[in-house]
Amino acid sequence: MYKILMVSLGCDKNLCDSEEMLGLINESGYGITNDENEADIVIINTCSFIKDAMEESITTIFEMAELKKKNLKYLIVAGCLSERFKNEIAEEMPEVDAFLGTTSFDRIIKVIEALDERIETSSDNFAPIMEFCDKNYLPDIKARRIITSGTYMAYLKIAEGCSKYCTYCIIPHIRGKYRSIPMEKLLKQAQDMAEDGIKEIVIVAQETTCYGTDIYGKKCLHELIHKISEIPGIEWIRLLYCYPEEIYDELISEIAENNKVCHYIDMPLQHSETNILKRMGRKTDKEHIKEVISKLKAKVPDIAIRTTFIAGFPGETDKDHEALMEFINEVEFDRLGVFTYSAEDGTPAANMPEQVPEEKKEKYRAEIMELQQEISYDKNESFIGKNLDVIIEGYIPDEDIYAARSYRDAPNVDGMVFVKCDYELMSGSIVNVLVTDASEYDLIGEIVE
Repeated sequence: MYKILMVSLGCDKNLCDSEEMLGLINESGYGITNDENEADIVIINTCSFIKDAMEESITTIFEMAELKKKNLKYLIVAGCLSERFKNEIAEEMPEVDAFLGTTSFDRIIKVIEALDERIETSSDNFAPIMEFCDKNYLPDIKARRIITSGTYMAYLKIAEGCSKYCTYCIIPHIRGKYRSIPMEKLLKQAQDMAEDGIKEIVIVAQETTCYGTDIYGKKCLHELIHKISEIPGIEWIRLLYCYPEEIYDELISEIAENNKVCHYIDMPLQHSETNILKRMGRKTDKEHIKEVISKLKAKVPDIAIRTTFIAGFPGETDKDHEALMEFINEVEFDRLGVFTYSAEDGTPAANMPEQVPEEKKEKYRAEIMELQQEISYDKNESFIGKNLDVIIEGYIPDEDIYAARSYRDAPNVDGMVFVKCDYELMSGSIVNVLVTDASEYDLIGEIVE
């Protein structure tokens, strides 16, 4: 049987799709490998959210195509890049044997079998297999996911697509409208994860806070996380991608009262100024954002709030930028990321007047990050002398120290807690540490006996 290498690019939602495909591959009896030199088939699950992600996807495809000169039998490209450019991608990439869209990854085994059947015809000149379906279709895979994010943490994608249609975003055009995944399927996945030793579940979707509105007629995220918290073995539940206009009282109460839900929320704001938010097509304004943040901090005083902003959106002026800086200084976000605006073909913002020059975008971004570095350092310093529960990620032999994360640290995007300990700590174990030092993004602590 073939050995298959999965290359998953882009976001954590994409990773969930890749893991679903790996589940199907495993169930069908194929081997799975992480070594490109022993792979018979490479599947690249691509991203094309912004220009940099698209370039990474294209570069990876051409790098993997080089393996066809050696050992590789089939190269398959799936995901956002395929979906976005399905009308022209086959001509541009003749090295690829098959393309799958964002909603057809459940047909990966069918595609592999079709490639084998094609070989049996003994023809030397093949057009690639194009496997696409309605972008609003929701794959329903029964096979058990193969978790690749570690032995103790996993992402749980609770919905597909988005119905917001922000003016800068291509996602609804390539991933379809918002579709919640039925709760019983999500609880089954969470149960499987717990049985596999997963301790932390990170809830993701393009937007998590609308969960349930399309299939249950109401927001059900608080109900979902409550039911997940009842699964033995699950210790931490973390919420990402909660849009401010959709955050509601029952969800805040669940965060405050359920001791398995991390006092952490990722709330992508993109900007603070109402005029820019309006141009972005966002469904909120500055005053409402402030109200939501105040409510979160009142109900959950130690909550860690992460956000992201776009620097240099069309029409943004120095005055808007300065107002955003004042807002960041006032709110003091625990975690903050900034992206320079990327004009994406097919989005309204790409055709807006008053496009901001690249050098100004970069200047805005650098100034925001410099400010946030100061805020982050002050916040981290405030934890010196305090105790924190952390989940151990692994051991760094050169430093003789353990890498860990606290409730304030989402995997792969936030800081770390580096833990000194005289004895061996197992990855995935949750231990208590006394914080002894801090830097701009990370903490240092000692194990508490």
